[in-house]
Amino acid sequence: MSIITRFAPSPTGLLHVGNVRTALINFLFARKHNADFILRIDDTDLERSTPEFESQMKSDLSWLGFTWENTFNQKNRLDRYEEVKNKLIADGRLYPCYETKEELEFKRKIQLSQGNPPIYDRSSLKLTDEEKKQYESEGKTPHYRFKLNENATEWDDMVRGHVKFEPNTTSDPILIRGNGTWTYMLCSAVDDIDYKITHVIRGEDHISNTSTNIQLFEALNETPPIFAHVSRVTAKNSEMSKRSGGFDIKSLRDKGLEPMTVINFLSSIGTSKAPGKFTDMKNIVENFSIDNFNKSPTTYEENELISLNHKILSAMEFSEIEPRLEGMDIDQKFWMVARNNIERFLDLKIWYDICKNPVKPIISDEDVAFLNEAASLLSSFSDLDENSWGEWVSKIKDATSRKGKSLFMTLRMALTGINNGPELKFLLPLISMEKAIQRLEGKTS
Repeated sequence: MSIITRFAPSPTGLLHVGNVRTALINFLFARKHNADFILRIDDTDLERSTPEFESQMKSDLSWLGFTWENTFNQKNRLDRYEEVKNKLIADGRLYPCYETKEELEFKRKIQLSQGNPPIYDRSSLKLTDEEKKQYESEGKTPHYRFKLNENATEWDDMVRGHVKFEPNTTSDPILIRGNGTWTYMLCSAVDDIDYKITHVIRGEDHISNTSTNIQLFEALNETPPIFAHVSRVTAKNSEMSKRSGGFDIKSLRDKGLEPMTVINFLSSIGTSKAPGKFTDMKNIVENFSIDNFNKSPTTYEENELISLNHKILSAMEFSEIEPRLEGMDIDQKFWMVARNNIERFLDLKIWYDICKNPVKPIISDEDVAFLNEAASLLSSFSDLDENSWGEWVSKIKDATSRKGKSLFMTLRMALTGINNGPELKFLLPLISMEKAIQRLEGKTS
């Protein structure tokens, strides 16, 4: 069997970490089996779907390292959905209903008050042709429900094991709304059939939909795909959705996180494995297995991403980072020191400006003599390395009465011109002996 998976975002908002994790599992599963991955754009909601959101989604996926063998838009397939709709109506599996939202809610309340589950009573199946014509003459347009069969629906889930839905526990779902627009389920099933999707991997919130999906496949005389329902990603103390800010991929890009940080993190949550520090998607694929995912709740915390981002950068070789330096005069020595002391790649610019660009020292009159002494002591070193800072500070303490903030902050303001930043222990060798002495002497360099 040739495996084909898919990711089907709706371009009505920004991609967030929850649905990107679903996309990633589908993508890694396909790549692990040297199979195809399809990007489907679910844009039948013509009012809320926008080209801008679609473009941003594709940009974010590409930034993360996704590639796909095929992509298509559902809005271009409406004739195909209409064809299937007519077949299901002719087969008696889709039937028109004329209740308003208020009438359905009233029925629901009566059922609950009687201690019964709020399941649709299928009263529309009893309507005569004359009654239907009467409703339509009154201006009522029907919505269409899919008639579920009376057998239990079962499947073997790759994550959750054997799943069984008993009959008479679910309402016949609405597949076509009163305004003629499609709900998710029919279009998705038709697309999965036409594009030969073999495995559908998605969040556990879709489990109840899956029994309907399977019956739709069977109603169309097709074999259902293999399903896997992974635990949903939830945010600690907050809702996560495309309409709640702070969880979208664009925000993570804007904050300067590495794409491989996001990939390492999202490929591990929901498993018993700690996030890796891989800097190449090939390594992620090699270490991937759908068997690693479990049913336990999955929590997203951005602080974990920040910490992992530092580890990812620390693992990057100079050859990986060199194409991104964009004219900065940074060599391998500079990178090997800086990479262990930055949380984001953007932080490298702070190091570069301090070490390579002219800095105007901030020196008060009362510190001039102290800094001249410090410059003299520094000039006695033949070379500078990570040990030089500690040795230099010890000599300064022995030669002067300075200690604590009056020593360290004075040196920092003279050497960097700012009152915070990277550790001077690591900065000093990169600034160079000549620049450091000039700054201690009050010269811009």
